[in-house]
Amino acid sequence: MPDNGTPPRRPPERLRKRAEFLAVRRGEKRRGRLFLLEVLDRGDAGAPRVGYTVTKKVGNAVVRNRIRRRLREAVRLHAAADMSPGNDYVIVGREELTSTPFADIAAELSRRIRGRR
Repeated sequence: MPDNGTPPRRPPERLRKRAEFLAVRRGEKRRGRLFLLEVLDRGDAGAPRVGYTVTKKVGNAVVRNRIRRRLREAVRLHAAADMSPGNDYVIVGREELTSTPFADIAAELSRRIRGRR
């Protein structure tokens, strides 16, 4: 990787416990066609944390896992840089993610994380 003078940004940490996911529900909700993004400002300067969820209404385990993999990759490649320190994010995937081009998913995710409608 070329050195452009900025320190490398750590990838977001993962939300793993149910209580962490439930805490984020108290935060801001940003609805979209492809997913619901819930954002909670923890009030510290720690690394951003992200969690992914897809309900059973979307499809069977294969479909749900495919959606989660696409969301994780979009965050890793594009949206992680847009995440603010001290925030928790929960991304609730919708069925439309399976047929949407990856570039559109990444662009929409970055836009929503930055807070633009």
